[in-house]
Amino acid sequence: MTKQANPLSIGWASRDVSTDQPVGIRGQFHLRLSEGVLDPVTVTALAIGDGHDAVIFLSCDCVVIWSHVVKAVREKVRALAPKVPVEKIILNATHTHEGGDLYEIPDAFATPARMPGKEYQAFFVAQAADAVIEAWNGRTPGGVAWGYGFASVAHSRRAVYLDDTSKRPAAAANPGLMVNGHAVMYGKTNDPMFSHFEAGTDAFLNVLFTFDSQDELTGVLVNVPCPSQVDEGIWKLSADYWHETRVQLRKRFGEKLHVLPQCAAGGDLSPHYIFYKEALKRRLALKGVTERQDIAERVAAGVAEVFSWAKADIRREAALAHVARTVELTRRPITREECDAERRNLTALKQQQPSPDPDPVKRMINDSRLDSQRRRCQGVIDRYEAAEAKLPMELHVVRLGDVAFASNRFELYMDFMHRIQARSPAVQTFVIQLAGSEVGERGGSYLPTVRGEWGKGYSATVYCNLVNSTGGQELVEETLRSLNEIFPERAAKPGGK
Repeated sequence: MTKQANPLSIGWASRDVSTDQPVGIRGQFHLRLSEGVLDPVTVTALAIGDGHDAVIFLSCDCVVIWSHVVKAVREKVRALAPKVPVEKIILNATHTHEGGDLYEIPDAFATPARMPGKEYQAFFVAQAADAVIEAWNGRTPGGVAWGYGFASVAHSRRAVYLDDTSKRPAAAANPGLMVNGHAVMYGKTNDPMFSHFEAGTDAFLNVLFTFDSQDELTGVLVNVPCPSQVDEGIWKLSADYWHETRVQLRKRFGEKLHVLPQCAAGGDLSPHYIFYKEALKRRLALKGVTERQDIAERVAAGVAEVFSWAKADIRREAALAHVARTVELTRRPITREECDAERRNLTALKQQQPSPDPDPVKRMINDSRLDSQRRRCQGVIDRYEAAEAKLPMELHVVRLGDVAFASNRFELYMDFMHRIQARSPAVQTFVIQLAGSEVGERGGSYLPTVRGEWGKGYSATVYCNLVNSTGGQELVEETLRSLNEIFPERAAKPGGK
């Protein structure tokens, strides 16, 4: 039976979650402390309901959404506004490496004076909950329109070589960090043994527009298959290229426009060029823009092109269905040999002494990096000893008219997204990576393909993968199963559609 279309109500809200106090910045192997705010890091909520079901998207300018943050936001909303359906909240990270500290790990090293992580997290959770409640309570009759366009943002960040780079005479061991093989994350492409980029690129923009009762544009949800990581190593809080993208979109559509970014599958993609670097420098110099501005112009132009024709089909009524469930995915197994190797690595790392550098910042950089190496080695050992075969994950699938949204907790390799989209019963499928999950370990982690596992390299090693490529295909099938349930009239039949 076809899902009934009902009148929609729509609400938006956003909050600034920046702080001028020094706060930890995660995303690199070493800890950074913020030295001010380059541009606002925000949380943005979009609530859509039809009187029978609902979805609340909550996009966060941060590196990852750990399970404790998901729980805390939902608990805060439940306490302040019991009528809000907290189980319908989908939190996603834009994957900026310049957001405030949301990690739940104690520091085993000294740092200069800073805002404690728990204090920042309490502030973040309060602001996020306020945004959710305002968006939900502020819903008014409205409409939606959707479409897809193009913007070249993502590039493959894994270089593949004709030889196994770990066998080279000068190959360096990086216990706790990475294990290179035929593939290297951000590897040199002028190497005589360079073969190809492991992944292609994905230039699709999936876009959802919202309108008020007078058909005036109120906001836009933009789904881009690329993490927000142009300036990923800076020491200031920043939304990265999404800041410039918001600026460009508001220039085109008005300063009051709400913008909700989603990062589609981009575990093996990034905004960084790993070839054509000199050509990029020349391009930016002659255009007189930064790399972030260059990306923002392309995204805004792509969104504007979609709007030019999608606005002709505003749906004030649409079928809305939201399914949230826990799926069990096959873990990346740890062998006895791998565990023994990490025990040896950990023993050697524990023998290293803290940095004697008199500069407290340099000392923090060195000691936090050493702590990261130790924790990553210990993590492999713990996983071997736990011997758990499956990782639980909170999966959300949403139907809104003819389009769908599907979430996952991973830095998901692009191929898995394409498998979902190619077989989805929806006209368009917005895949949302790095979406928070209350169940399972913390949050994030890369999910590589078979070819990624073969190539190794950062993002496809024992340190990086809680789930293997088998679990990745299970994620594809579980997602499609739920999508077919909420699109019964379009569900794939045995033998083809």
